[in-house]
Amino acid sequence: MAIMITDECINCGACEPECPNNAIYEGGIEWAIQDGTNVSGSYELENGQEVEVDDAQEPISDDLYYIVPDKCTECVGFHEEPQCAAVCPVDCCVPDPEREESEAELLARKSRLHI
Repeated sequence: MAIMITDECINCGACEPECPNNAIYEGGIEWAIQDGTNVSGSYELENGQEVEVDDAQEPISDDLYYIVPDKCTECVGFHEEPQCAAVCPVDCCVPDPEREESEAELLARKSRLHI
């Protein structure tokens, strides 16, 4: 399951540099699959949409930091626990109940992002 940032976020930015997948963005900032990854060419998002990896995507949130589920691996394959949650001073980085994924799925995403 991907991690999400709740609306209790205080926009401190502590989580952003901790993400090994560069899946965390400041509110209002566009994102791309290629940011912080080794992917090239095209990439299929979880909704089935095929995008070029360097295409700018609309921000998921305009006001708060957010995590791109297509890039989140919950730090599986990198760390023992999600680093965003470990450093968040207000505990607003939590599992997203709408995106339950197995460790195998998270490892597969890691492999796709970091060829």
